[in-house]
Amino acid sequence: EPVRANPNLIVMSLGFLLPQVDAPVIWRGPLKYNMIKQFLTDVDWGDLDFLIVDSPPSTGDEPLAIGQLVADADGAILVTTPQILATDDVRRSINFARQLNLPVIGVIENMSGLVCPECGAKIDIFGSHGGEAMSRDMGVPVLGSIPVDPGIVRSGDSGALDTYLRSDAPGARAFSAVVEKILEAVDATTIDPDKEREDAR
Repeated sequence: EPVRANPNLIVMSLGFLLPQVDAPVIWRGPLKYNMIKQFLTDVDWGDLDFLIVDSPPSTGDEPLAIGQLVADADGAILVTTPQILATDDVRRSINFARQLNLPVIGVIENMSGLVCPECGAKIDIFGSHGGEAMSRDMGVPVLGSIPVDPGIVRSGDSGALDTYLRSDAPGARAFSAVVEKILEAVDATTIDPDKEREDAR
């Protein structure tokens, strides 16, 4: 059974099955593939509007298994930080998705500047707009930028992320804008878009 994080979100993770929270998972490809397949086929997901699969930042076994097992996926959402080293990795991931005939919904630039909690000014601690430049060069949409907002960390650690995301904080506004872009990009003809926007928030 997946864990219900809130009324609109259920979660399943390999971490839930480990004997200890810090136990390592030392698996080769076939074991990873079988676990992902089991999560997709054996978990009682119920009636979902969206299934979001989070994978490690690579072009390795996990995204390959997902690409093979979820043949009718709407597409991939790629996350980068502004640095050139990070965007180079995402370039490879975009080409990886294209080779699997997996549409790329878009790119999110994470850690896109630090928002000062005192004055609200933005400091580009990891450079600026690297994700946007890479996306333009690769011909994929930019879904938005998420700043380094201390409020995100505090609310996540305290279990109050829902409350934070409904606030007017810079990070919350950025998340809402990204959700809007994703909902516009995917085929949502069989659901109520207004309801999904409210649930996603």
